[in-house]
Amino acid sequence: MSEQRDNSNGSGAYSTPESPQQEQRGFETLAIHAGQAADKSTGAVVPPIHQVSTYKQDGVGGLRGGYEYSRSANPTRTALEENLAALEGGRRGLAFASGLAAEDCLLRTLLTPGDHVVIPDDAYGGTFRLFARVAERWGVQWSVADSSDPAAVRAKLRERTKAVWVETPSNPLLGVTDIAAVAEVAHGAGARLVVDNTFASPYLQQPLALGADVVVHSTTKYMGGHSDVVGGALVVTDPALGDELAFHQNAMGGIAGPFDSWLVMRGIKTLGVRMDRHGENAARVVQLLTAHPKVTEVFYPGLPTHPGHEIAAKQMRGFGGMVSFRVEGGEEAAVRVCDRARLFTLGESLGGVESLIEHPGRMTHASAAGSALEVPADLVRLSVGIESADDLLADLTQALD
Repeated sequence: MSEQRDNSNGSGAYSTPESPQQEQRGFETLAIHAGQAADKSTGAVVPPIHQVSTYKQDGVGGLRGGYEYSRSANPTRTALEENLAALEGGRRGLAFASGLAAEDCLLRTLLTPGDHVVIPDDAYGGTFRLFARVAERWGVQWSVADSSDPAAVRAKLRERTKAVWVETPSNPLLGVTDIAAVAEVAHGAGARLVVDNTFASPYLQQPLALGADVVVHSTTKYMGGHSDVVGGALVVTDPALGDELAFHQNAMGGIAGPFDSWLVMRGIKTLGVRMDRHGENAARVVQLLTAHPKVTEVFYPGLPTHPGHEIAAKQMRGFGGMVSFRVEGGEEAAVRVCDRARLFTLGESLGGVESLIEHPGRMTHASAAGSALEVPADLVRLSVGIESADDLLADLTQALD
């Protein structure tokens, strides 16, 4: 792949329009090869980790390959950003130190004081905190809407609405948004549609192809896949927006380091096969939970009874590995289930090869307590890993019983 550097904004970032041949390649092929040509000097098939801060210049302004300082650009991060853009079908990808660093950069690029954003009524707790405790102090206004209902989103639009923000599936209630329908609503008001694609990953869902303007990822999760890296990403279709984001990325400095970038790329190579197994195991877990007498409700888009099932089946190639459920006996009963689990590790985060269990109300979504985004107290969230399914079922059975 060729690298095309745009120095006009001083960002040092790269835009990498794909060739028609690469656009036609399968997802798994792109995951392994996009942005990752063999090293020119050694032939190494894995991109090297360029653990470097600065670069020798061939005379003042004579940059080798366009690199001058690793906050602005680093070859390992460039490889990841090209890979991300290819997987999401975008024109530009940008890699950050965390998912929230990516979100913060996006907000400060899109918005000015007085602007307005519509966010979902079951957004990730960290995203809610960013709006309620950080962006609001900067003068950004926000409203909450049920993003599964395009009419509800439309009702919350204002004259200065600059973005509609959705998660699909959402965290932790696995709500599903019709991306194409909400994109039409947002664009009709002159706003951009931002889709957090972390739960689905680009393997299961392609928001840009459905009309989204920006895709957000916590690459910590399924993209990295091994619970050993923290990272975030943005992918966009508009090159001009990509330039603006790259300027802010460089100016604000929340970039992904070279080793973190390398770890995410390593994880992405197996994303397709991992997501297949996550989905298979989750389906088995859901079958157990729906039949268990102590489980009062199960949230999973793969269930025919899920209100967003038909839309999920239309815009996703699978339903993923995230499952949430409510238990009989209230909050303390839910906490006891989390405490009793043995193979399911009690911990925050998701998307790793190992299975995790958590109590959202006290853990990942504690910041939403008392707000419109507060989650049920009896809710348990599972990140179903890729272990032997029978072992996972046995662990859940003993935890519930």
